[in-house]
Amino acid sequence: MNGDLTVSAASKDTLPTVFGYIGIGVAFGIVGKAAGLSPLLVTLMSIITYAGSAQFVIVSMLVTHSPIFSIIFSVFLVNSRMILMSTTLASYFKYDSMFKNILVGTLLTDESFALGMNKLNYSDNHLNFAWFNTANVISYMTWILSSLVGAVLGNFISNPEKFGLDFALVAMFIGLLYLQLISDKSIKFNLQLIVVGFVLVAIYLGLIFIPSSLLILLVTLVACSFGVVMKHAFF
Repeated sequence: MNGDLTVSAASKDTLPTVFGYIGIGVAFGIVGKAAGLSPLLVTLMSIITYAGSAQFVIVSMLVTHSPIFSIIFSVFLVNSRMILMSTTLASYFKYDSMFKNILVGTLLTDESFALGMNKLNYSDNHLNFAWFNTANVISYMTWILSSLVGAVLGNFISNPEKFGLDFALVAMFIGLLYLQLISDKSIKFNLQLIVVGFVLVAIYLGLIFIPSSLLILLVTLVACSFGVVMKHAFF
């Protein structure tokens, strides 16, 4: 990764995350097919909903015949963290049109957000529409195609965990976290490790008392506050 914010640079920067999308996208397609959805419906869900983990929630709730409003509310809770991510990115696109801002926000994912935050370490704290939109579109198309492939493979594979596909997303985030830790020079490395440790403990304890759909949002808010306090108090 370098400081270039071109379409070509975005294509290269996004490539490492593509393999994570492929693994989890194929896994979703297989799960969706096993739940009784056709390849067409699986693909349409990835095109229209495009919500990663929330799509697994939708499939599981459809199987249990949950009410439509319960499904909508659950998906909103799972994806509510996107409000925080979009708000964080908004300042980098304040001179772009409303349409471009909506496009960036619509296709934003955890992975493209993490990629963008890592890019700031190389681009003198700048982002532009061309780079971010390219990263988003590549991620979007990869997810759609992977879901379709998974749905087709679902006729032959019933258990994606057998091939480790369920770990693909976790592995990708571990890689993104590592890149962030070694490249961000604006925050002391020890502080980053402390915050990461705090998040791990908070998630572990939170799973005991808090629904997982709310946990990520709450831990994000608390961890951000904790990091700010630690930085100004001790670093």
